[in-house]
Amino acid sequence: MSEYNFRTIEKKWQDRWEQSGIFHARLDPGKPKFYSLDMFPYPSGAGLHVGHPLGYIASDIVTRYKRLKGFNVLHPMGYDSFGLPAEQYAIQTGQHPAITTEENIRRYTEQLKNIGFAFDWEKEVRTSDPEYYRWTQWIFMQLFDSYYDLDADKALPIAHLVSLFEKEGSRGVRAVCDEDPTPFTADDWLAFSESEKQRLLLQYRLTFLAETTVNWCSALGTVLSNDEVKDGFSERGGHPVERKRMMQWSMRITAYAERLLKGLNSLDWPEPVKEMQRNWIGRSVGAEMVFAIEGIEETIKVFTTRIDTIYGVTYLALAPEHELVEQLITEDQREEAEQYVAQAKNRSERDRMADVKTISGAFTGSYATNPFNGERIPIWIADYVLAGYGTGAVMAVPAHDERDYNFARHFDLEIRQVIEGSMENGSFPGKGGTLINSGFISGMVMQDAMDKAIAFLEEKGIGKGKIQYKMRDAIFTRQRYWGEPLPVYFKEGLPYLIDEKDLPLRLPEVDKYLPTEDGAPPLGRARDWSYTTPEGTFPLEMSTMPGWAGSSWYFFRYMDPTNEKEFVSKEAAAYWGAVDLYIGGAEHATGHLLYSRFWTKFLFDRGWVPIEEPFGKMINQGMIQGRSNFVYRKKGTNTFVSHGLLDKYEVISMHVEVGMVHNDQLDTEAFRNWRPDLADAGFVLEEGKYVCGAEVEKMSKSKYNVVNPDDVIEQYGADTLRLYEMFLGPLEQFKPWNTNGIDGVFKFLKKLWRLFYDAKGNWQVSDQKPEMAALKVLHKTIRKVEEDIERHSFNTSVSSFMICVNELSALKCHQRSVLEPLLVILSPYAPHIAEELWERLGHDQSILQQRYPTAEDKYLVESSHEYPVSINGKMRVKLSLPSDLSREEIEEAALAHEDLQKWIEGKIPKKIIVVPGKIVNIVI
Repeated sequence: MSEYNFRTIEKKWQDRWEQSGIFHARLDPGKPKFYSLDMFPYPSGAGLHVGHPLGYIASDIVTRYKRLKGFNVLHPMGYDSFGLPAEQYAIQTGQHPAITTEENIRRYTEQLKNIGFAFDWEKEVRTSDPEYYRWTQWIFMQLFDSYYDLDADKALPIAHLVSLFEKEGSRGVRAVCDEDPTPFTADDWLAFSESEKQRLLLQYRLTFLAETTVNWCSALGTVLSNDEVKDGFSERGGHPVERKRMMQWSMRITAYAERLLKGLNSLDWPEPVKEMQRNWIGRSVGAEMVFAIEGIEETIKVFTTRIDTIYGVTYLALAPEHELVEQLITEDQREEAEQYVAQAKNRSERDRMADVKTISGAFTGSYATNPFNGERIPIWIADYVLAGYGTGAVMAVPAHDERDYNFARHFDLEIRQVIEGSMENGSFPGKGGTLINSGFISGMVMQDAMDKAIAFLEEKGIGKGKIQYKMRDAIFTRQRYWGEPLPVYFKEGLPYLIDEKDLPLRLPEVDKYLPTEDGAPPLGRARDWSYTTPEGTFPLEMSTMPGWAGSSWYFFRYMDPTNEKEFVSKEAAAYWGAVDLYIGGAEHATGHLLYSRFWTKFLFDRGWVPIEEPFGKMINQGMIQGRSNFVYRKKGTNTFVSHGLLDKYEVISMHVEVGMVHNDQLDTEAFRNWRPDLADAGFVLEEGKYVCGAEVEKMSKSKYNVVNPDDVIEQYGADTLRLYEMFLGPLEQFKPWNTNGIDGVFKFLKKLWRLFYDAKGNWQVSDQKPEMAALKVLHKTIRKVEEDIERHSFNTSVSSFMICVNELSALKCHQRSVLEPLLVILSPYAPHIAEELWERLGHDQSILQQRYPTAEDKYLVESSHEYPVSINGKMRVKLSLPSDLSREEIEEAALAHEDLQKWIEGKIPKKIIVVPGKIVNIVI
């Protein structure tokens, strides 16, 4: 076979790679390791479009390059296979989510293999596999059995906390726990019943049950994350979502807030992602204090970073969900306030944080007292205050905070600017209002003023200095079927862990995938969802884990996926360590990436893994956007006008399936067959063809601009797809998919083939010694491509390959000693054609087993330079001279050149300007 038959070649090598197991990674302490990872995909029913493989191709190039550099590479793939889409499909059709998920995985895997990725499929994991989620359940159990010790600054076994309680009660215990835990002595602890002890321990456990404000979607029968809610409706299905208090499992990620913040400094991540995490964690230094409420014994707790502005407080604002709201609303305000609360609390926190223009609120009718001066302060409800952030209440100082100011202006509340003690430096510029002296804090710099104010709070027993974080504990349960069951049963209303020997706790069979008639989660439909112990049989937890559970530790399981005794062996974890290159989307910055860091730090604390950070270097790939095509229907007709003739007609534009368009030219017959209403379509053509319009948009089925990689591979081959996706532009940038440009990449591969076979299909590779010019081209390319891969600039490498092949073709270079190294450096980008030609060169071993060639300086030194020679500023001739000539020798050679003599005409030059290595200019 002498033609470039990519279909045969690619199938051959994909089969051979799979049969040989060449990508299977083994522990090899004698080799340096490289762990390359792609962000865990969810296998949707739609399969891949051409935007999905972008990051995978980039990581695959690096993976193959590192192998050639002598590294032992781990490059696995698996599936985040629990999730709401499969569950919703199950609800609609009655088909078990496992069946849908398996079909989707099969489709994804087939597509990924067709692109020729160097994945170690032997290490594939799926979060919905019971043998995988047994370890997710096990990690949950360890979190339940741990607390965060502030003195040790790490997680310790709950048994250690119990021993402290037995010796000295809660006195002296410094641990992360619920607000205001119940104090007790050692004697109290020993006298407590089992139930009382378990209730107290729940205040300290790293995973715990508590009443929490959640996004509840009754139509879906489940709690939704903030990311799954938009404008008060579920992203999936558009169902109404309400904010309500529910008993939920949570994870005490706030215990790790400071370490998560500091750890960012050591990571080679995109700065915007690190900044998103810093903002999400939201460290603030300030004071916590309480305001007494007129007429009732309850108090309102607030946190402020500017206690020095306490004399500027003109109202308190509570979140609509605040637990005191109902109690504070007076009868004369009840109708208006309750109507506002019902409307406001059903907006998601994400929407409320993003909306800086809408100002809404309601007066409760109640008042609080400023503990510093005894002033009466009105208490309002405002949706810009969030129940989950801080205390759910703020002391409003309108002259010193923009949102407080806007609210006060809208409701005509007093605005008071603090002017003493350098407080005016922190004011909101130009907001004016009443000027007020800051009282006893007068004359101090701001920090001293704050310190004195905090001392006053502590002396009066109404507050204290505090470091607060915006981040909240992570809600860990969903009222769904298709998720990991929690290994928990309830005895006397309190949670207990099942025995480890009973893991995994498998999902039970249910008749429907909907909540029960009385509102319990779908697991409540199981025939016998209970757990038997020597003490009796008890109900199991009916909620399941959220989607982020299994994806928070999957990178460890890849290291040791068949281990039945541990989630990963100490040996494997020590060898593979942190992921060296992680490629994925920035949209997971405050979800998956944050939770993975949290779980890794916890597992490190307890001694199960040797690393604190899971991902050393991360790259966020950009999005490949769709290139939509349009046809133009003449108004009132079924006739379509070509793009170049639009100025002559009144038309309506219409998206058209991109598969019918090639180089912006419409296949009119395919268009007529597309839909029944287009069967009799007429066309106004230009130069005998119909030219479509085009626009760059997000890939979407509704815009008919989704390009299936299977179609591209069928027409051009996987190597062309791989090269073209890299050629589109820098990996991190958004770029449009344009099928018009793919022909050039395909022609490049055919031109490469022609270096080995002539136009008649004859083998033309020789063992002759190559010219210096060919060696220079080769070694220049070796160096450039190596530099590009090291800095992840893949698009410029593709350009370098094209230039190299063009130059070698011009030199008629067919020498083995040039073509073999070229194939090696090309193989990470276009592995199939490289393997095939490598084999045809007579090699028995795969090209993957070669070493990356070294760029030799001796071939890169410029031995000559081409000088443009100008006469009176006009370039007349180019003169090739040795690079080591002196200025005088360059001048002499230029004047002696016969083509210049006719321009000089025997005259004596007035001036000769020589810039060595650049130009010669003769003035006559």
